[in-house]
Amino acid sequence: MSVVDLRSDTVTQPTAAMRAAMLDARLGDDVFGDDPTVNALQQRIAELLGKEAALFVPSGTQGNLVAIMSHCARGDEYIVGQMAHTYRWEGGGAAVLGSVQPQPLAHQPDGTLALADIEAAIKPDDAHFARSRLLTLENTIGGKLLPMAYITDATALARRRGLATHLDGARLFNAAVALGGDAKAQARAIADHFDTVSVCFSKGLGAPVGSALVGTHELIGRAHRWRKMLGGGMRQAGVLAAAALHALDHHVERLADDHALARRLADGLAGLPGVTVEPPQTNIVFVDLHGERAAGALPHLTTRGVLATGSLYGQAQRLRFVTHLDVNAVGVGRAIAALREHLTA
Repeated sequence: MSVVDLRSDTVTQPTAAMRAAMLDARLGDDVFGDDPTVNALQQRIAELLGKEAALFVPSGTQGNLVAIMSHCARGDEYIVGQMAHTYRWEGGGAAVLGSVQPQPLAHQPDGTLALADIEAAIKPDDAHFARSRLLTLENTIGGKLLPMAYITDATALARRRGLATHLDGARLFNAAVALGGDAKAQARAIADHFDTVSVCFSKGLGAPVGSALVGTHELIGRAHRWRKMLGGGMRQAGVLAAAALHALDHHVERLADDHALARRLADGLAGLPGVTVEPPQTNIVFVDLHGERAAGALPHLTTRGVLATGSLYGQAQRLRFVTHLDVNAVGVGRAIAALREHLTA
């Protein structure tokens, strides 16, 4: 039985064309700064997002960590959402390794942080408090798109209060595609509001490894030093950078296909007994199951060759399905049929 893997868009396999690009990559030694493919990727993503410089890093977690540590000193704090990756899902790295205190805030239903909450969280210049230095946002956040008007207002508030701004843009291009129009122009429009942006190549863009951090020459220089301390110096990394370059050329606009499949999945599950579906804005579908059959849903899906993730969410069993370039309409149909079978048997 073939498997329909909807656990995450991180499970994608490199396409044949991407593998060919990796095989043909020109290589050097990135620690010496002479890997031509890494250098080409860093220049390309910096220019695409309208920044001076970029740093290729092994993971989005490291990209966010070196960004926070480059913006903040020991004893500083960053303001962040309770469900943001930079606070909840990245091992507490900023606090443990950077001695940077997080100030987490509750999210609004649309994934934003209330402007009044951000304002109230900024500490006065007083020795009793950590120094507020950075606002970090995430787009998309739980598959939700941050409205451009909100991004404008939140980053303007941060600047007015003397804070730098960082965007965890792990799925930045999903957000850009969801805005409509020229996806790369929209990605730059989002990035224009932030001092630094991290972007993953290994999620919806389908590369096997790698992220990038973009910002000013000065900040990227500091981030490069932190990357080295954190063990992120790489040698013939061009074999990975080639996959990211291929993804930028071929896998951005096609994210619209993933979004359409997510809507198809949501529509197919809506109306089932004991099911609440959160209408997807991008490629992530959350499904809440109620009732006695909820707990057995994931095991049943697995027996039908459908993989998803799940957790308790209040009184419900919440399932998460993520569409990506290795999922097609047939696979989505199998997922719908398998969950229907379990809930209506």
